Formats: sequence, C-alpha cells, structure tokens
Amino acid sequence: MNPETEYREGLDDLAAHYHQILTLLGEDPEREGLLKTPMRVAKAMQVLTRGYAMDAHKVLTDALFQEDYSQMVIVKDIDFFSLCEHHMLPFYGKVHVAYIPNGYITGLSKIARVVDIYSHRLQVQERMTLQIKECIAETLHPLGVMVVVEARHMCMQMRGVEKQNSITTTSEVSGVFHQAKTRQEFMNLISH
Repeated sequence: MNPETEYREGLDDLAAHYHQILTLLGEDPEREGLLKTPMRVAKAMQVLTRGYAMDAHKVLTDALFQEDYSQMVIVKDIDFFSLCEHHMLPFYGKVHVAYIPNGYITGLSKIARVVDIYSHRLQVQERMTLQIKECIAETLHPLGVMVVVEARHMCMQMRGVEKQNSITTTSEVSGVFHQAKTRQEFMNLISH
C-alpha cells in the first residue's frame, strides 16, 4: 500500500464519522476551513494504522540470507511514531534492536520495516516492544534478540499529568540476551 495514493476500504465511512465528530465537538464542519478536514483525517488515520495491512514476518523472510556470522548485529536509533490505543494520541521515539544470528541474517532495512509495521497500529509501548522481539525471534531463529524502546507520550504531555520531559523505556530479551554480560554489551553499544 502506498500511503499517499492507496487507501483501505471504509475511507468514506471513516470521513463521515469524523464529520459527525466535528459536529459533536461544537464545530461547524461546513465552514470553509473544515470542509475537507473529515477526509483528510480519515486518510491520515489510515496511513497511521497501515501496519494492520502488513505482515512483519514476510518482510523479514523476503530478505533472508544464509550467513555464518555469529556476533551481535545492532540497528539502533530507529525513529518511530505510533498512536496510543488509550487516547489515540501520538507516542514517538527510538527503537534499538540487536540479534545474534544463528545461520541466517536479514537485510538491515527490514529491521526498521518491522518497527514501522508494529508502530503503525493502535499500540501500547510494552506490546510493541514485545511484538518486535517476537517477530525477529520467530522468523530468524537467532541465538537471541534484544529490543529497547525509548518514547515520549503525548497522552502524558498534553493531558492528564502534563509532564513534558518524561521518557518511557521498555525492553524485551530472548536467548543469550538473558545473560547480563550480553545485555550490558548491547546497552553500552547503544548508549548515546
């Protein structure tokens, strides 16, 4: 799906709902500045949730290569944004991924694509971290995987506690990353 030209089924219905939402908020959806807003928002929401229409496992297997490399592979500082499923407000930050191959590697850009797929869904940071780790572990069968996600949540900045500088960090590990020494090596390599 090209997010700028192709949209999923239901786009017109989604726009109609946003038209009604504008009315319920006390706005006039027929005024000049809002005439195209329902469709713009509907298209934006389909782009922001395009991960539902994608298969992260297939992305990895499309670029799977046999390779006798058994040291840590790290892709760090992968920018992402997502929508929290509780308030549908953005959260955004960086994802750091490491895996130790067990006979197979994948294209480095595919790791970033996996992050994009899971982040382009209504999410919670904890689940997204787990999904990225599980996808890599189940598809590549490496000796271990570690994922660290650092994010700012607009639901904490714009509403509720209104804390502007808080960062939430989550991590998931499998295999050899359960060993403190291996985890620490990864953390040292991603530290800024």
